This record gives sequence, C-alpha cells and structure tokens, in this order.
Amino acid sequence: MTIPDSGSMTMPQIGADDAGDRRRWIALVVVCLAMFMNALDGSIVNVALPDIQRSLHFTQSGLTWVVDAYLISFGSFLLMAGRLGDLVGRKKVFLAGVTLFTLASIACGSADSQAMLVASRFVQGIGGALSSSVIVAIIVTEFPSPVERAKAMSAYVFVAVGGGSIGLLAGGVLTQALSWHWIFFVNVPIGITTLILGRLLVVENVGLGIKQGVDVVGSVLVTLSLMVGIYGIVTASSDGWVSAHTLGILGVAVLLFVSFVVLESRLANPIMPLRILKLRTLTGSSAIRGLLATGMFSTFFIGALYLEHVLGYSPIETGLAFMPATVGMATMSAGLTARLVNRFGIKVMYPAMLLAAGGLVLLASAGQGASYFPTIFFAFLLLGVGAGASFMPLLQIGMSEIPNADAGLGSGIVNVSQQMAAAVGLAVLSTVATNRTKALVAEGHQVVAALTDGYQLALLIAAGCVLVGLALSPFLLRTNESAEEKAAHMAENMENPETYEHLVL
Repeated sequence: MTIPDSGSMTMPQIGADDAGDRRRWIALVVVCLAMFMNALDGSIVNVALPDIQRSLHFTQSGLTWVVDAYLISFGSFLLMAGRLGDLVGRKKVFLAGVTLFTLASIACGSADSQAMLVASRFVQGIGGALSSSVIVAIIVTEFPSPVERAKAMSAYVFVAVGGGSIGLLAGGVLTQALSWHWIFFVNVPIGITTLILGRLLVVENVGLGIKQGVDVVGSVLVTLSLMVGIYGIVTASSDGWVSAHTLGILGVAVLLFVSFVVLESRLANPIMPLRILKLRTLTGSSAIRGLLATGMFSTFFIGALYLEHVLGYSPIETGLAFMPATVGMATMSAGLTARLVNRFGIKVMYPAMLLAAGGLVLLASAGQGASYFPTIFFAFLLLGVGAGASFMPLLQIGMSEIPNADAGLGSGIVNVSQQMAAAVGLAVLSTVATNRTKALVAEGHQVVAALTDGYQLALLIAAGCVLVGLALSPFLLRTNESAEEKAAHMAENMENPETYEHLVL
C-alpha cells in the first residue's frame, strides 16, 4: 500500500475548507442584503406617502393601496413561496424573488399614474414573499453547526429589525433631496448586487419536484378575496357603507374567501391546512397580533399624513420624528424582549400592549399646534416599545401547542394573519378618517382642522383595537395544556429555525 505524501493530502483540504467557509459567510451577507431591501421597503414608503398623494392625486382612502397592495400580495404568497422553494430549489426561488422585486421597484419608481404604482407595488410584494420565504432555510442549510447558525441568525435578525429605522431616514432624505420616485430606485443597485453575488455564492438544494404539488389557486383566491374586500372598504367613503355597491363588493369578497376555505379542506398540500386552525392558542394569538398590527400600521400611515399635512413637517423631519418608534421596536425585537420573557414569562405582553395603546391615545391627543416634544416623541416611543415587546410573546404563545414538525407553518400563519389584518385595518381606519374629514368640511370647518379631527378619530379607534386585543387575551389564549407542557412546547418550537423566518418579517 502506498502512503500518500502528508503535504499533498492535507494542504488542499485546508484550502478547500477555508474557501468554503468564506463562501458561506459571504452568502450570508447576500441573503441579508435581500432581507435588508425588503425591510427597507417596508418603512421607506411611509415617509413619502404625502408626496405620492400630491403627485399622483390619490384620495386619502385611495392612498392606502400604496401600502395595502404590497401587504396583501406579500402575505398571500408567503406560505406558497416557502413551499415552492422546497419543490424547485431555494436558490431559484430566492433569485426569482430578488429579480421580481428589483424590476417591480423600477416600475414603482417610474410610475406616473395611480394604477401603475399600485400594480407595481403588488408585484413587488410577490417578489418580497419569494425571496424572504427561503432565506432562513438557506441559512439553516449553509450553517449546520448550532454555534455558527446562532451567529448567522443573529445577523439576519439584526438586519431585519434595523432596516426599518434606516428606511425612515433614507425615505426622508431621498424624497426631499430628489423625489419620491427614488425611494424605489434605491432598491435597484442593492437588487443587482444581490443577484450577481447570489448566483455565484448561494448553493442550491435538491428540490422535491413540482409534482409534489403547490397551492397556486389557494394563494390566488385569498389574494382576490382581500383585494376585492379592501376595494369595497375604500370605495365606501364615496358610495356609503350600506349602498348596494359596497354590500355587493363585500359579498363577492366573502364568497371568494369561502371558496378558499373549501379548496383548502380538499387539497392534499394546501397553503393553509385547516387542521392547524383548530389550535386555540394559534388562532387566538393571530387575532390579537392582527389587532396590534392594525394599530401599528395605521400609526405609520396616518402619522405621516398628520405630520406633513397638519404640522407642516418636511419628509426628512417626518422620518426623524418616527425614529423613537422604530428604534424602540428594533431594540425590543433585537434581544431585550427575549430577556424579559426569560425572566418574567409571556405576561410581559400585557403591560407592553398597554404601552402601545397609550402611545396611540397620546398621539391622538396631539392637535394642530402640537409640539414634537414631549407629546409626539413619547407617543411614538411608547408605541415602538410596546409593540416590540408584544409581538414576540404573542408568537411564542401561538407556537405553544403546535407540533414541532409544523413550527414553520404555524409561525407563517401567525405572520400572514398579521399582514392581512394590517391591510384590512388600515383600509378601514383610513376610510373612517376620510369620512370624518368630509363631514366636517361639509359643515364649514377648515380643512386642516377637519383633517386633524379625522386623524384623531382613526388613531383612537386604532388604540381601541389594541385594547380589545388586550381584553380578549385571557379568553383567546386559554389552553388545556398544563403550564409545564405549554412551556416545553413553546421552548421546542422557538428553537426551530423555521420559526425565525416569520419572527421578524
């Protein structure tokens, strides 16, 4: 037997290991770039909303489509996109999502009409769902070691929660220095870089094959249901809530949703298996997170309009004004909430939700001549800290009864329900504010005073939504499991890497 030379046997192996290690960590930067782009887009639009409204002549209720079109398509296709990654390969889905998101960003930035912007935002949401849905699975595959995986996941969470704060500042600077179009064009160089590096560095997994089935029809049905329903809500400001037009549109939305439920009950691989909805803590926590998300999203939407239309803030000033909320939320989400939960348990969500509701009430009390400090500053700070300290405990509660094999699906349903509730809630609150403003203007009130009153009413209702969620929590989150069993399930599922996919989206 010939003994190989020790140098020729070991040196290439070490070099290969070093190269592979560098590739993995650079690949992590690549997928985090995509996550950063999605997180950036989630907040950067809010600051530019008043400029978009003036430029494209949106009504206030119609302006909700700029946000809702993205939320609906992102939420509707998120679960299907994750399944598609398992079937055809996560790298393919990731690159397709980044490509679609980048092209849609170009279309958004080039939009010269309401229809073009809303349609482009819808496509952008699909691209975001495709890329986001497979990032955690790629990280898990690239980093099998628990220690390295923990470091990689920490980087992913940091980028996801930090992108929102950067987006507000970037949105203000770009809108004021250039125009609102550039809040979308800024995605293009990030997207192109991600595509080039992702193609070179991300390793493809072997897909199960498309024959295993993917529920495209289910995703389309739930999307149509929400789009039609929100159209009915938005047009109610002009047609009336009890008009034949509004009731007919809402009836079609209900029919589409019923069709979705029937389809899901008959498919072998549905995007939303109805069996999992029998878990009380899952449905209950999803409903409460939806009410909380309604308050949060409405604050960013209505708050931006209030700051610019009533107080006369510039886009940069608006971006800076929101910073207490985003920094507070990012701080709590990045680890502080986890430490509080470890010490005091999930009951930290109760005072946290009170803080969020208090922030909304405080913001609603700000009038035409309100100064930023202390009222508006502390309103945003309370909302950010309260929301940031509430979402994670609610996710943990939702995961407490789910079998570990369904952890990814369960956390996905919690996140999707949050996106959907936020979309519907935003449409309702914006319509309520619009109707209130119209009624006051018709009575002879000045426009700015009427706008202020409409915004205040919407914010008070948003605070009411959070308080309703808080009041219902003891009833909706009840379980037959013992405290020990619930804690064990919760710990097991929160350690499942797939859970993180929806913790920060």
